[in-house]
Amino acid sequence: MATIKQKITTFLWYDNQALEAAKFYCSLFTGSTVLSANPMIVSFELAGQKFTAMNGGPKFKFTEAISLYVDCEDQREVDELWSKLTADGGSESMCGWLKDKYGLSWQIIPKRLIELMTDKDQAKAQRVMQAMLKMRKIDVATLEAAYKG
Repeated sequence: MATIKQKITTFLWYDNQALEAAKFYCSLFTGSTVLSANPMIVSFELAGQKFTAMNGGPKFKFTEAISLYVDCEDQREVDELWSKLTADGGSESMCGWLKDKYGLSWQIIPKRLIELMTDKDQAKAQRVMQAMLKMRKIDVATLEAAYKG
């Protein structure tokens, strides 16, 4: 059986912390690894997705215009990733978004949020949306309560 090569790879620009960031990200997701590294370019894989990071200097910084979306199984996974990604200089934002200590934006989203927001009952989905808009880290129990009215 032929192996399918990933055609599009996310490319991340760091000042000089590409390897440090790659190792940090790999520590967060089971089965992730740094594939190769030299002083300029680092290739790594997170949960089956390949990334390339470059030590390009301080000219460009990350913005919220791009983020990494993590489809979390449950509240435990949300809590764990949120805690680790906001530690040591990371920062919380709104609606499940945060920035890690390197300035990269992440969306840490439980599957249940999407299920509730796409319910056919628009009144229930709208209550969930309104509850989510008041959150930083997504809280599934609060979403469930909003869904039930």
